[in-house]
Amino acid sequence: MLRILLAEDDQVMREYLTRALERSGYAVTAVDRGTAAIPLLETERFDLLLTDIVMPEMDGIELAQRASEMCADLRVMFITGFAAVTLKAGRTMPQARVLSKPFHLRDLVMEVDRMFETDNVGGTY
Repeated sequence: MLRILLAEDDQVMREYLTRALERSGYAVTAVDRGTAAIPLLETERFDLLLTDIVMPEMDGIELAQRASEMCADLRVMFITGFAAVTLKAGRTMPQARVLSKPFHLRDLVMEVDRMFETDNVGGTY
């Protein structure tokens, strides 16, 4: 089972995304801020970091940069409602996907599935 680390400071959104991804067959560990994700990245293995960009303490871009240094093969997807930070995320981490809020849960799950399609075809997982 593929493992997702979700960093989202909005509790309702965090619970909503967690439920949708779990129903789609993913194992999800959810935290409310980037600084809470770092210790988990140090001790556990994740296949995807799904992070909001605008969060207190540590924004999602900094979290993704630190996570990529710790786990080179970790995929990253940003979620944000701010167009300006979407551009910054794209410049900082061009290999990451960006999904703009508002989005339908079906779109989120499709994007996450798409990130793993090449691995599933090749039988890596």
